[in-house]
Amino acid sequence: MVDINQNKKINFGKNYAPEISLNSNLKRWFSRNIGLWKSNRTYFLEKGQKTYHLCMNINIESLKSDSEWESHYKFTWYPEKKYNFFHENPQFKEQGEMKAYLKGHQLFRGNFYLSNVEGISNIKQVDEHEMIFESSYNDWYILEHTRLVDSDNYRFRVIYSWNKNELKIVENHHEIKIIK
Repeated sequence: MVDINQNKKINFGKNYAPEISLNSNLKRWFSRNIGLWKSNRTYFLEKGQKTYHLCMNINIESLKSDSEWESHYKFTWYPEKKYNFFHENPQFKEQGEMKAYLKGHQLFRGNFYLSNVEGISNIKQVDEHEMIFESSYNDWYILEHTRLVDSDNYRFRVIYSWNKNELKIVENHHEIKIIK
């Protein structure tokens, strides 16, 4: 499996100007996600043989940036209650934090959910409400669709995760905005 631009080089040509890489729609979409979310999740593991249901809290914050052309964010997550899921699946982080910033149509992550490795997610905009994130790190390839619904009060996320080219995890998240 080939990692997606893990060397962090962005080639915009010789006449690159920072304002060209700024995508106001993408920046606006991320700002619509700021707040505390209640995330009702279903995990399908081991080719659908094991299914788990749990509720997580996700807080998304905007951080100050030295560059006006980069939008910085902090994502923190923690469970609503204790779940055996994390004991049975120690590769999942029960709680954590990730800092990331936007540059062009890429999200530079300080770490990934299943690893402490930093990396890049390429972003494709479906429409004004939905983004697709495509990432690879270590032996993982992740495809995530995130859609904002009902005036940004809800989000629906579906995430497919392949490890060594074998589908290992499918996640459905129905999220409700608690605090804006």
